[in-house]
Amino acid sequence: MKNKRNVLYSLAILLVVVIYFLVQAQQKNSTHRADFSGEWKSKESISMGGNIVCLYDEGDRMLSKTMKIEQQADFLTIEVPNPSPGAALVTSQEKLAFDGKASEINHDQGRGKKFTVKLSADGQTMTVNSIVHLMIAQKQEFVNVTEVWKLSNDGMSISVQANATSTLSGGERSWKTVFDKAR
Repeated sequence: MKNKRNVLYSLAILLVVVIYFLVQAQQKNSTHRADFSGEWKSKESISMGGNIVCLYDEGDRMLSKTMKIEQQADFLTIEVPNPSPGAALVTSQEKLAFDGKASEINHDQGRGKKFTVKLSADGQTMTVNSIVHLMIAQKQEFVNVTEVWKLSNDGMSISVQANATSTLSGGERSWKTVFDKAR
């Protein structure tokens, strides 16, 4: 009888220890968030893969082959260099807030974009939904773009899966751009 009681106590203690370690492991996994911070380079810009380069104005992150990203708790900022040859070393900056609220960038002549950004619950994926608007032949046109950003497990590359639909072509395009960490 005494042996049975000792075995039951031992099993109960063992069960408590196993549950404790499982809870600790789960908490460590759930608090890890991807950090997109750093300087990134790609062979082509995000927009080139989808052949929609004409829709963006100079200084837009969609046109840049290089980006400098600084991530904070609730947002990140992306700086891109001015791509014009001979232009002064000026960077443009875009703030992507993770709150899901719409932000807007307006350029002259009916051009610009409205976008929202969501960070996944696990912090590993960022989704940017944009509506790009432009005027072509006195007519307002729209391109809907969804970008899904994923940081690699080793933190050395970002893959951006983009999908676009347009009132211009009526079709849908998908492409992937990979940025490698420069520093």
